[in-house]
Amino acid sequence: MSRPAPPRCRSYGASRSRSPPVRPLPYREVARRLIAAGFVQRGQRGSHVKFTKQQDDGTLVAIVPRHREVEAGTLRSIIRQAGLTAREFDRL
Repeated sequence: MSRPAPPRCRSYGASRSRSPPVRPLPYREVARRLIAAGFVQRGQRGSHVKFTKQQDDGTLVAIVPRHREVEAGTLRSIIRQAGLTAREFDRL
């Protein structure tokens, strides 16, 4: 005899705080928001631009592709590199 499947947990994800969805943005808008957060453009290699921010415990570095539009997944990674949340990034 086969066992019945265990009941699914209906509260999965319910306790997670919802952050706003990350949508693709133009490079210029991403750069503007990083500069507003205290980052400085430090250089470029090919189509990628380096932004840095000095902090007491080290330096944050965010690499941004200089594309017409920065895709959502790439933007999430940039926000993480910058030490920001999606909500904080949206408010800049």
